[in-house]
Amino acid sequence: MSANTQANRLLDALPIGESGRLRRVLSPVFLDMETVLFEPGEPIAFVDFPRTCVVSLVTPFQDGTSVEVATIGNEGIVGVPIHPGGALAFRAISSVAGWVDRTDAATFLGEVKADRHLRELVNDYVRAFFGEIAQAAACNRLHSNEERLSRWLLMSHDRVGTDEFAITHEVLGQILGSRRATVTLSAERLRAAGLINYYRGRVTIIDRIGLEAVACECYRAITTELDGVVRRARRRSTAT
Repeated sequence: MSANTQANRLLDALPIGESGRLRRVLSPVFLDMETVLFEPGEPIAFVDFPRTCVVSLVTPFQDGTSVEVATIGNEGIVGVPIHPGGALAFRAISSVAGWVDRTDAATFLGEVKADRHLRELVNDYVRAFFGEIAQAAACNRLHSNEERLSRWLLMSHDRVGTDEFAITHEVLGQILGSRRATVTLSAERLRAAGLINYYRGRVTIIDRIGLEAVACECYRAITTELDGVVRRARRRSTAT
């Protein structure tokens, strides 16, 4: 496999000098589907800037079930907020395979401390990240499985840059906190409506406008907040 040229939007939003310095300490890594990046309470060793993959942060329960609390793609960073030896209360798992740019946590913290633009960007992103977690908590409580599946498919479609990508029932079950039969039923309803095709672990977005009509309001709320981080970073970059 060759590293896909699609970039992380936050990296691209940094001033050229700061972006170039940070890129010199990053290495491309391909994440297969269901790669676990870290477990709850486990010290974070690496920080990843997704380019073509989607990473889900899920809360696991003692009975083996889980539910997604945030999803991160090319608009975000996996492994923040952190401090030396820091951890998060979630499991990070790649739900859609693809490329990330990676550095070790200590190097990343050093770059954040030394670079005002990167520090401002990370602080802004962290605020949006916690806003996404709060929105997802309300979404998981109030909206239907079909609405939440549509939201997740739209957000993944935005991030991977292609109409077709691989995703299994097992991973969707972990994301939605639903049984396999429930995931199958929701996916079949979307397929029957002509919005997606889903066959042998691969989903194809057929009617994006129709999918947006089915998705809950949380799609727009989360996307608007995350897009705002990128826009503000670009404004700061051009004002420098």
